[in-house]
Amino acid sequence: MLQEASLVGTLRVILIILLIYFGIKILSRLFAPVILKFFAKKVEQKFGQAFNQKTQAPKQKEGEVSIDKIPKRKSSNDNVGDYVDFEEID
Repeated sequence: MLQEASLVGTLRVILIILLIYFGIKILSRLFAPVILKFFAKKVEQKFGQAFNQKTQAPKQKEGEVSIDKIPKRKSSNDNVGDYVDFEEID
């Protein structure tokens, strides 16, 4: 069966699309501030927890030194070659 699009059906589809678009636009203006406040509060809590974990490190006496990580020593290679003095040619 071959169906043809009627003018009334086309206008109905366009009207439904416009109603959905404007409905979402109006609802987003109403609910966006509430949603943003919720996410901002969650992010603030996560940053607060991370900050508290950093500040609750074990207390050390003044002048006491602690090393968390010992750096790897790179072996120095003194035999890298001869130094050639640069002379500018005019």
